[in-house]
Amino acid sequence: MSDVLSQSEIDNLLQALNSGDVDVEEMKKSNENTVKDYDFSRPSKFSKEHLRTLEMIFDQYGRLLSTNLPVYLRKNIQVDVMNAEAVTYKEFSNALSNPVILGIVDFEPLKGNIIIEMATKLGYTIVDRMLGGAGEPLEKVRDFSEIELLIIERIMKVCVDLLKEPWQNVLEISPELNRIETNSQFAQIISPTEMIALITINMKIGDVEGMMNICLPYITLEPVMDKLNTKFWYSNLQEKNDETYEDTIEHLISRANIPIRVVLGKSTLSVDDFVSLQTGDIIRLSTKVDDELPVYVGNIHKFMALPGSSGNNYAVKITDILKEDDDE
Repeated sequence: MSDVLSQSEIDNLLQALNSGDVDVEEMKKSNENTVKDYDFSRPSKFSKEHLRTLEMIFDQYGRLLSTNLPVYLRKNIQVDVMNAEAVTYKEFSNALSNPVILGIVDFEPLKGNIIIEMATKLGYTIVDRMLGGAGEPLEKVRDFSEIELLIIERIMKVCVDLLKEPWQNVLEISPELNRIETNSQFAQIISPTEMIALITINMKIGDVEGMMNICLPYITLEPVMDKLNTKFWYSNLQEKNDETYEDTIEHLISRANIPIRVVLGKSTLSVDDFVSLQTGDIIRLSTKVDDELPVYVGNIHKFMALPGSSGNNYAVKITDILKEDDDE
């Protein structure tokens, strides 16, 4: 129900109309509804808030790429997120040229696939670096060989695995690279008219610069669209930052391969005796059967142990753990 004007308000309004302080035509225009054009072929499924959150997610992803890929390529890598925009899949696919590097990624537990597109000159540079070259792209574009695609697939799997951490604030995902396509016609993962969020990343490997595009279909992200807002993302990020990363560090250290060797003893031989050694010859060592043996982790004397066996294998039993200030 509309508000009822008092008599004094009515008198003031009539007085303003008579004096010309209020223009009736302007009042009519201000009350008219503004009509906006709506393109039904490009429905607004991604808001600015959604795109901004995706941009922040892939900012973190870019930092992971720049710190992890140099381990494999042995080159300085710079990664910058250029922009995030909503387009139709048709616009994205029409902009692709052949040959192209398209990684089709299963975005479990979300349904459907996403696409990671990498510039071909980045692919040639990766192949050159992995094969020991200086990382120079080809002057003339050509199709990739099967061996080159296997090399690129190895790096692409690393890129896919790195998606897990930045998406943890939204959802625990388990992305997996399904395949790599070099022809855009074989990468029709959704209808051409479906909306996608397109994240454009600029990657620089040494002196070679190229684009990487991540195609995120709306139908894949639909179950988590309510979580793609900065407030939710920052709140989860703060909770994770308050936690310690001891478990992560321990896990990474536990995967490191470190050589361990046991010195059974020492002996001095002449060159003539060494050359004349044959199967069955006995070398007298400086240690006895019941002596403890030094165990080295890398080049550090870390343990003392007694020799023995475990099943059909030779083994040692740790008897003492040495500290840094212990004398050998």
